Amino acid sequence: MHEQLLELFDGVRLTPTQRRIATSLLEHAPTAAYLSSAEVAELARVSQPSVTRFATALGYDGYPALRRALRDAVVASTAGTRAGDAPTGTGGGTGNDLQRAVSGEIDHLSRLRDRLTDGSPDRGLITRAAALLAASDPLPVLGLRAAAPVAGYVEYFASKIHPDVRALTHGGSLLHDHIGRARAAGATALLAVVLPRYPRESLDALHEARAAGLSTVVLTDTPVGPAAALADVALCAPVGARLVFDLYTAPMTLAMVLLQAMCDALPERTQSRLEDFETSAARRGVFLP
Repeated sequence: MHEQLLELFDGVRLTPTQRRIATSLLEHAPTAAYLSSAEVAELARVSQPSVTRFATALGYDGYPALRRALRDAVVASTAGTRAGDAPTGTGGGTGNDLQRAVSGEIDHLSRLRDRLTDGSPDRGLITRAAALLAASDPLPVLGLRAAAPVAGYVEYFASKIHPDVRALTHGGSLLHDHIGRARAAGATALLAVVLPRYPRESLDALHEARAAGLSTVVLTDTPVGPAAALADVALCAPVGARLVFDLYTAPMTLAMVLLQAMCDALPERTQSRLEDFETSAARRGVFLP
């Protein structure tokens, strides 16, 4: 159903508010197909008129027409579901605010798990992304503002299996210089972590990377977000928004899944570098026995 919903949004340039609505529909499908415009507005934390304008932007007369299209997607993709029956969502709707936030992250991880079955489109995207990144030497990893810790986390572990990983976690004019130097040194791909609220500098850096001839792998929260449009391969995992600050549980998990796929892409190099690191760490007494 995920792919069928994306077809509804394909080719439409959405405003940030409209992307928020689209993301909410994707995250809560198929339950969202049976909600009123007011309920969708509450779910996405936008106004009800914004939901109506969203439907109009997609080419529908209003939200009821969009809801019919959403229901058609549910019926077409859910085997054994009778038309008109509202499926039961996982939701995490019980407990206090903190419990619901944690339940929401469990839901995000469950959906991510279900998307990683053998032969699934998402599994194929991860394999393709891993091959691009593993072959790039050096490998620049971009993450600005709130995404900087995620990029740093990836850089730390990727450096154990890759000879030259470069974290790009600071903006400014030097950022484009670093991208240019990486390309001149032989880089063929860039990994960018771009999460809400989507720093403008991150998108500018992606434009710069593509102009320099780098393939771009983007880890972001939604396939209808601004960063996904600049990706050769977009890997998406939802961000939790039930607390004051966003929760990156699913994007962090997807980042480590991608790193595992990079290990699998070049297993001999991975094994050699890991053995060298363990030998060096033991000699220097880096870790407690």
